[in-house]
Amino acid sequence: MSVDGTTETFFPLGADDLAKLDAIREALLDPSPRRIGRLDQWGLADDYEIFAEVGTYAEVRLTMADGTVLDASLSVPRNLAPGQTVPAVVMPAPLIGIGHRAYLGMIQRWTLGGYAVLAYSQRGLAESTGEIHVAGPKDVADATEVIDWLVQNVSVDPDRIGFFGASYGAGTSLLAAAKDPRIKAVAGTSAWADLFTSLYENGTRHLAAFEALVKLFGEDRCSEEFRGVIQKIRADTIDDQVREFARVRSPRHHLDAYNASATPILLTTAWHETIFSVPAVIDFHNRLTGPRQLLVQVGDHGNGELPGLAGLIAKPTAMAYRWMDHFLGGTAGDGEAPRFDVRSEQMFQPLSDVRHATWDDYVLPKKRFHLADAAAGQSDGQLVEGGAAAGWTRSVKATGTGTDIVVAPQLVQTGLLERLGLPHAYKPAEIDRGLAAVFTTAPLERASVVRGELELRVTVKPQQAGATIVAYLLEHNPVTGRANIITHAPYTFSAEQAGRETTVTFPLQPADYPVQKGRRLQLVIDTHDPFFAAAHTTAPVFTIDLSSPKGAESYLDIPLHPVD
Repeated sequence: MSVDGTTETFFPLGADDLAKLDAIREALLDPSPRRIGRLDQWGLADDYEIFAEVGTYAEVRLTMADGTVLDASLSVPRNLAPGQTVPAVVMPAPLIGIGHRAYLGMIQRWTLGGYAVLAYSQRGLAESTGEIHVAGPKDVADATEVIDWLVQNVSVDPDRIGFFGASYGAGTSLLAAAKDPRIKAVAGTSAWADLFTSLYENGTRHLAAFEALVKLFGEDRCSEEFRGVIQKIRADTIDDQVREFARVRSPRHHLDAYNASATPILLTTAWHETIFSVPAVIDFHNRLTGPRQLLVQVGDHGNGELPGLAGLIAKPTAMAYRWMDHFLGGTAGDGEAPRFDVRSEQMFQPLSDVRHATWDDYVLPKKRFHLADAAAGQSDGQLVEGGAAAGWTRSVKATGTGTDIVVAPQLVQTGLLERLGLPHAYKPAEIDRGLAAVFTTAPLERASVVRGELELRVTVKPQQAGATIVAYLLEHNPVTGRANIITHAPYTFSAEQAGRETTVTFPLQPADYPVQKGRRLQLVIDTHDPFFAAAHTTAPVFTIDLSSPKGAESYLDIPLHPVD
């Protein structure tokens, strides 16, 4: 997906993936030798021959109390003894055109592990009727009705029900667990914790991600309430209605319910997540008091679990099988118990695996780098440890377009390349210094790692209301002249701040990034990124002054430490 909002799904299944899912569906519906034989090209024929002996599969329609019909599929182990019950996993669909069929590659694993499995598309999605409410109260009520139907129609143990969901399905799963105590465990991949901060960060709309979500939902299928919110966000009218709409749909605002019931919650996200707020997910995880686990992977939204949804090996789905086995008593996983910790991959190194007991154990202390004026004979500013640097001013032009430094050239797709070890390369030498200010460290004397939370303080005087700055931290290779992005964050100034010097302090996205010896860290402060706002070249050009007054000196706190 490009930052102009053109996309078809956050889960970019290729033609082969879709063909495989279609073949799996046919083999599940009709487990004849011909149908199962078609799976041989993917090496799955033997697995589905076994499934045909031990499980059943059917596609069902579930009618809700208000007449809405949910498109669903049900798989149940065969040959249960009289009175025997099994654990169940319910899977609300991710935001994808094929709805609940996105989970077809997982159903065989769950069922062979002794679970009844019910996957469904939320109202308004795929072939389900009704309007889209974005995991609102009606969607949460639907989840309860789905459980009711499952308990009444299938030999399910009502005390062993879990919810698994990816993306949109993760949000629905978490919100349902806050309301229905029968949900005994949740695993949410590419989850969200706070919908408001996912769409509106430091006064700045995540416009490209928002428009992508709206396009995937289909605006004509959205409820009247949601359509009203869409128009307000487009107009940058962030009022109490928008905040309340987001609040009731944010798991972070239901912490008391999760903690009172000690609901076991597994969450996964990505360092370069461009759809939902990573800091909000981390904060939500940290504030849970029941069993919890957090996984942060290389890439963007949906990248890490995508192979697992298709039935292949992936950390998020492997962890979810272990999670449910431990709390519900099935055998879908590898027999290992889950770990209640923080697990991550270092950025752009998907084969890495870092584990710590808690987030506080995981992060490293911050070191303060002061933003200083250029050294003699240099044009760029400096990032220096030691004494604060006051008295300098740098001016940049806000023209309605920015430089080539952006959050991600393509949402989701850029992250997929990162999982292949191919991060996008930027060219800092080509940055127009009239449009962006650049501050650079000296070459690092030792290999190091940036691990944890970052914070920027800078004094800004925008000449126009609604001015935005976007801060990016890059790792720059002086030999090649190329750079990779480590983290970023925007900040938008109010009308009251126009024409006034305002000192702002705000966090950048957390990171876990190894930096090689001899590389430089480079802070770029730009005025526009298509991720946050569409280009508007007809707007008047104005100046943004960046400075470091005495007593409020500018700095960037970085958790940078040498490694062996």
